[in-house]
Amino acid sequence: MKKRKFEEWEYSQVNKEFGYKRHYKNFEPLEKWLVCQEPITESETQHLDILRERLFYNVEVWNEDELKFMFISPLTELVNFYTEQYKIFTQRKFSAVIGEWHVNGIVDFVVSKGEQHPEQPFFFLHEYKQERKRDNDPLGQLLIEMIVAQSQNEAKFPLYGCYVVGRLYFFIVLDGQEYAVSDAITATSTDIFQIFRMFRWVKRDIVENHSS
Repeated sequence: MKKRKFEEWEYSQVNKEFGYKRHYKNFEPLEKWLVCQEPITESETQHLDILRERLFYNVEVWNEDELKFMFISPLTELVNFYTEQYKIFTQRKFSAVIGEWHVNGIVDFVVSKGEQHPEQPFFFLHEYKQERKRDNDPLGQLLIEMIVAQSQNEAKFPLYGCYVVGRLYFFIVLDGQEYAVSDAITATSTDIFQIFRMFRWVKRDIVENHSS
């Protein structure tokens, strides 16, 4: 059996080895997510403006831990992904045998059902890289993580993910063996509100459609 860690995958290899298809236009699950209109309160707007400005002045000098601690963590805390059914897990081991491959690695951030361990993942946030530091394929790594989760979820539903490179956020939806990736959304601009709405939409979708 062949073995490969998450960080060693490129998205083209994933497509070839497992028969997944990438859509570049008009992928309805992603298009629906991109235009979501979740409400944002005045206090949340003020908080997001503070985070946006903090990122603007520091994104080029922060290391990965600083980016996570100073910006990503406060952003996800504002969303408050914790519900009775789902919560955040970080730095968790995932593995699966898919076809002739054994794939495994550490997942940075996942919203999942489970008490002590992630049992039914739904949303992934990955790759808190500095803008000038790119030593692998973040899309390939996120995609294979999502495929491992997909193979283990008893219920079959679309999985949502986002990978981060400095100020740039890329959103991905995996539905069956098809997926699509958004253009970069820039967190140092007013697009931070779109990022926040998309995170909040994921939370609402979990609560309304995946709480049983």
